[in-house]
Amino acid sequence: MARFAILLFSLFLLSHRLTSEPTQDKQALLSFISQVPHASRISWNASESACSWIGVTCDPTNSSVIYLRLPGVDLVGSIPPKTIGSLSQLRVLSLHSNGLTGGLPSDFSNLAFLRSVYLQDNRFSGGFPPSLSELTRLTRLDLSRNNFSGSLPFSINNLTELTGLFLEDNAFSGQLPSISPASLVALNLSNNNLNGSIPTSLASFPVSAFSGNINLCGDPLPACNSSFFPSPAPSPSSDEPPALHKKSKKKLSTGAIVAIAVGSALVLALLLLILLLFLRKKRNQRSKQSPKPPLPASTAASRGVAEAGTSSSKDDITGASTEGERNKLVFFDGGIYSFDLEDLLRASAEVLGKGSVGTSYKAVLEEGTTVVVKRLKDVVVTKKEFESQMEVLGKMKNENVVPLRAFYFSKDEKLLVSDYMPAGSLSALLHGNNFFIFLTTFRVIYSIFD
Repeated sequence: MARFAILLFSLFLLSHRLTSEPTQDKQALLSFISQVPHASRISWNASESACSWIGVTCDPTNSSVIYLRLPGVDLVGSIPPKTIGSLSQLRVLSLHSNGLTGGLPSDFSNLAFLRSVYLQDNRFSGGFPPSLSELTRLTRLDLSRNNFSGSLPFSINNLTELTGLFLEDNAFSGQLPSISPASLVALNLSNNNLNGSIPTSLASFPVSAFSGNINLCGDPLPACNSSFFPSPAPSPSSDEPPALHKKSKKKLSTGAIVAIAVGSALVLALLLLILLLFLRKKRNQRSKQSPKPPLPASTAASRGVAEAGTSSSKDDITGASTEGERNKLVFFDGGIYSFDLEDLLRASAEVLGKGSVGTSYKAVLEEGTTVVVKRLKDVVVTKKEFESQMEVLGKMKNENVVPLRAFYFSKDEKLLVSDYMPAGSLSALLHGNNFFIFLTTFRVIYSIFD
């Protein structure tokens, strides 16, 4: 009898889940689509569940709409209030590559769970939407290639979880506030009307993030002439004297100094070992190979890399690229990925680790692809030298080495793309305290060059 009761209860729950409907969200979406002209392929049937509509994704219980993706479906006009702003559980909003105009409704501030907003390639206008500054869970915000204007508010700092901010190709003006969310790793403010000096909190971003603002100066752009350019816009502060804002300096203990010295010696020893093994392998290769004639141009062009075109899915988080060669990744033959640089820069990013040659990020694209991106720093080489080294790395096949899938080269930015390995990191392996770890590391290095 008890088993029969449990079975009936389970069937009741399953039936309730299958028949559940986000009634309020459905009415908000029907109101939106009835007031905004759109392509004929958006045929939402009021007699069907909203969770089955094109571009709509619900939570597992079908009680709320959590994703709304309608890119490139010829939406025209402004977004009415009490429509999208009523989707209280919305996580992702993607309306890019349409013809939407005006500003954003104030009730967007109700979207407290919103994580990603993709509104690029529309015709929105007005100032920076105040409602967006209240969405403290926001991680990705893309308003690029619109007609927004006015100054950028200091309230952007309310977005403490923001990892990517893309405001390029608008008409924003005035001085830059000291935007400094600790999580921000991708920024593009290019091709606006911004002026004055760049705040020190943004000086680590590349030149391309600020290009096209002719009256902007300071790192990473050329230095400001104090007689022409004002200082950065001050951020709100208390009445405390400057001395109170200074961080106290801490001295390293003797143990820490010894640990640093020992660690540095081990790293140096490993580097020397790698160099010796590499030279040995090169010498062996020269002794085995006979001279070969130079490759013709047609053969050299097919050595192992191919430029990636535009992304194959229309639901990608960027619009079509018009930047030409500057926005192209170089993929190695046999690659399993299909995305471009804009997709990569707009992906959700998480810092995996920082090293002497750069920072590694875990990048998750909107369609779910996960890769690791190594952003190199202080690498001064020509494009030819860089591509030559990448060709060598791309051909390296070893069970102990994560394969390199793609790379990107420009004067200001150099990126390496590889597979994401969720099982662990090289950092965790190298920084252990067990002697067995050192032997394992030696075996991996030896297998690469043997």
